[in-house]
Amino acid sequence: MELIKVHNHQIVTAKNKPLRLRGWNIGGWLNMEDFINGFVGAEHNLRATMSRIAGREKAQFFFDRLLDHFFTEDDVKAMAKFGANVIRIPFNYRHFESDDKPFEYLENGFKRLDQAFDWCARYGIYVILDFHAVQGWHNPDWHSDNAHVHILLYQHKHFQERFAGLWKEMAKRYKNHPALAGYGLMNEPCTRVHYENYDSPAYDWDGLNKVHRLAAQAIREVDSDHILFVEGDNFACEFDGLNVTFDENIVVESHNYMSPTGGGAAYPGVIDGMYWNRDMVAAEFGMHSGTRCAFNHRKPIFVGEFGTWYAGYPEAIKYRAAALDDQLGVFDSAGIHWAVWTWKDIASMGSFNLDPESEYVQTIAPILKAKKDAADWEGEMPKGSVAKALKNSADAIDAYLVQTNLKVQIDRRWFAQYTLFGYLAQFLQVPYANLFKDISEEKLDDMLSAFALKNCVENKTITKVLKKHLTT
Repeated sequence: MELIKVHNHQIVTAKNKPLRLRGWNIGGWLNMEDFINGFVGAEHNLRATMSRIAGREKAQFFFDRLLDHFFTEDDVKAMAKFGANVIRIPFNYRHFESDDKPFEYLENGFKRLDQAFDWCARYGIYVILDFHAVQGWHNPDWHSDNAHVHILLYQHKHFQERFAGLWKEMAKRYKNHPALAGYGLMNEPCTRVHYENYDSPAYDWDGLNKVHRLAAQAIREVDSDHILFVEGDNFACEFDGLNVTFDENIVVESHNYMSPTGGGAAYPGVIDGMYWNRDMVAAEFGMHSGTRCAFNHRKPIFVGEFGTWYAGYPEAIKYRAAALDDQLGVFDSAGIHWAVWTWKDIASMGSFNLDPESEYVQTIAPILKAKKDAADWEGEMPKGSVAKALKNSADAIDAYLVQTNLKVQIDRRWFAQYTLFGYLAQFLQVPYANLFKDISEEKLDDMLSAFALKNCVENKTITKVLKKHLTT
């Protein structure tokens, strides 16, 4: 495999031959997520809860075997067969560094990553390292392993130094590996959240650009050759104040989750008050802040995340697939690089899903039901009784605040996030852990093998579309 780089506004090989990157994200592996893996809350809290209830050794066995089954050489081989030439590996710093021993690095995490790199090299697939869960939290959401919705990275020197230090260690270890495509500096940064306004327009561009440069400088101390993938603010959706000129070898990375690729509405058709078809999909992508940033600075663009959300509306998956087909067609027309979210999960976004009849899925059925009844994930799940009750509570609080004449009202998204994810999800980790505490290690291993590709079910409605655009 050849070293790849940015040259004349394109990603090219060492021989200056243009190369278009297309493939998958491996979400749920080195950064576990609740809807992918089937638990609730944040990974680090779940690990602590499992250790407390099932015992430290059994908890460690549980998570090790889950990860062992979740991503193997079989997965890489299958992706290569589909035609993929890149995978984006999201990682959580906690797999590589402990909070109680900062700047000391954990070999177990690197052992898994080493293996993944070697598998990818064997099948000619490049790896983008995606820093998904950062020390001090860089966004408020569950996918950054953030249980308490605080964002501390941009203000705290200690977290910034640890962030840059781990990137330097990554670069030391993988700079000479033939499968390395480059470094995704930080997944979905978010600086603009204020407690009174989740969707505040007040971005801290100076803070974000500073942290990006710190990471880049640390990498460049040991690796001057590989690509830096740089994302914008507001979860990789806003780029107007982003500095992408501090290094010549930069690719602009945007994320493009669109209304037509989620929910239960027909496509083409009216979704969220707008008529969506391929022309509208193309217009949306053309107007995206990341697209404009890449064009203005003559940088390649990599859509590092996009995909279908079909949970809650299985009958509408044909519409989600049709929208995905049009989205990928737009990417093809513009020569866009991409990695779809995600490879494998429990029937939410994955190209492969855990078998619903597997013992693991059947065992956690009460937890899955509780999540479904309580959740209104980004407005894309049918509202259950808990979500409706939460709205009534928010209405009551706002009515009280009006009476006080304090001239404030609560932010509904913050309220839901604190209540459902900040408390209820962590609370439900206890019954999840209790499901496994009395099961033998041998039985646990058998149950967790549900995550192995050979035991998963291919979502052919989705993979048919992806294969079409991976091979053209």
